[in-house]
Amino acid sequence: MAQFLKKLVSLSFLMNLLCKPTIYKVQFQLLLLIKIYLYTNQLSGSLPSKIGNLKSLVELCIDDNNLSGPIPSSLGDLTNLTLLYLFQNNLSGTIPKEIGNLKSIVELELSQNQLNGSIPTSLGDLSNLEILFLRDNQLSGSIPQEIENLMKLTVLELDTNKFSGYLPQNICRGGSLQNFTVNSNHFIGTIPKGLQNCKSLVRVHLEGNQLTGNISEDFGAYPNLQFIDLSHNNLLGEISQLWGQCPQLATLRIAGNKLTGSIPPEISYATQIHELDLSSNSLVGVIPKNFGRLTSLVNLMLNGNQLWGPIPSEFGSLTDIEYLDLSNNKFNESIPVIFGDLLKLYYLNLSNNKFSQEIPFQLGKLVHMSQLDLSHNSLEGKIPSEMSSMQSLEELNLSHNNLSGLIPTSFDEMHGLNDIDISYNQLQGPIPNNKAFQNARVEGNDGLCGNVGGLKPCNHSMEHKHTSKKAFLIIFPILGF
Repeated sequence: MAQFLKKLVSLSFLMNLLCKPTIYKVQFQLLLLIKIYLYTNQLSGSLPSKIGNLKSLVELCIDDNNLSGPIPSSLGDLTNLTLLYLFQNNLSGTIPKEIGNLKSIVELELSQNQLNGSIPTSLGDLSNLEILFLRDNQLSGSIPQEIENLMKLTVLELDTNKFSGYLPQNICRGGSLQNFTVNSNHFIGTIPKGLQNCKSLVRVHLEGNQLTGNISEDFGAYPNLQFIDLSHNNLLGEISQLWGQCPQLATLRIAGNKLTGSIPPEISYATQIHELDLSSNSLVGVIPKNFGRLTSLVNLMLNGNQLWGPIPSEFGSLTDIEYLDLSNNKFNESIPVIFGDLLKLYYLNLSNNKFSQEIPFQLGKLVHMSQLDLSHNSLEGKIPSEMSSMQSLEELNLSHNNLSGLIPTSFDEMHGLNDIDISYNQLQGPIPNNKAFQNARVEGNDGLCGNVGGLKPCNHSMEHKHTSKKAFLIIFPILGF
């Protein structure tokens, strides 16, 4: 049996509940092993230095376990290794410089550990490396310029660490980079010029850093780009027209920067966009009518800018949209009736604008609506009774408007409501018999009454009038009027 084991070339105990180190230790004495797969178990302890004796090893996967301690420098002796997966453990210490001896390595995955220190410059010697994952550790320092030597690199993910300094300017030197993920670090300086002409890009994450510079022309037309997030940096400039020349672009996020100027109509030529987030900038002007071409839009966030004017009627073409936030702008005139045709909407926020006139009753058709915020506008008239058809509604904010009249009695049946704010309007009459209204914010409506803190009790005539109106509405069709 022992002789048989010594001839093993592949060992696989993946996705079990192994926790005892017996088999784990035995395998490092099987010198002919080519492949070791022990991922998704409960193995603990440290990686033994004897692992360096497995000179024939080509693939080593011990990811998704409970391994701790440092990565042994003897790993650098495994010069035939093409794939090394140690991610999702509790490994600590620095990345040994001997990793740079793995000249055959193609995929190196060390993410989701507790590794610290800097990236060793020796990683730049891994001429066959295509995929490098170091995300979600405690790595620090700058990215060594030697990384630019990785001519075959297609995936580089360094996000969620403590990196600082400047991004390498020629990170796409080999022309093969597809995924570039460095978000949630402390990088400074401008976006690398090397990304500007990197036609191979598919996914780019730069969000959550301290990047600066003018991005008006920093990005060109990318034939393969599907996702890019530049949010929460200190970027300046205007939104480039060239985004419209990215035919595969599905997600564009540039929120939380210092962008100025208007939204270019040309962006509407990127008709595959599912998510567009330009929120929390200083954009001005109107929403281009061409937005009606973006029929694949699911999430649109333009909140926190200085956009003005009416909402274009072309919004009625966005029939796949589910999440729409236009809050904290200067939009005026009425809320478009065509919003009632956006039947997939579950979130609509139009708060802190200058909308006036009545709430369109057509909003009652939005039966999937979960959160609706129309607060801090100049809306007037009655609350449409049709809104009670929004049976999925959980949060409703109509505060700080000029709404008047009675709250529709049909709101009694809106059992999904749990958060209501109707404060500072001119509403009258009794509060609906709905549990959510018992905790509603209702101050600033002198005409309201009911068993809610801060309101006067309703007199009998008011309650009778409210109930009679409800009965009248029910029998009205029967009488044939």
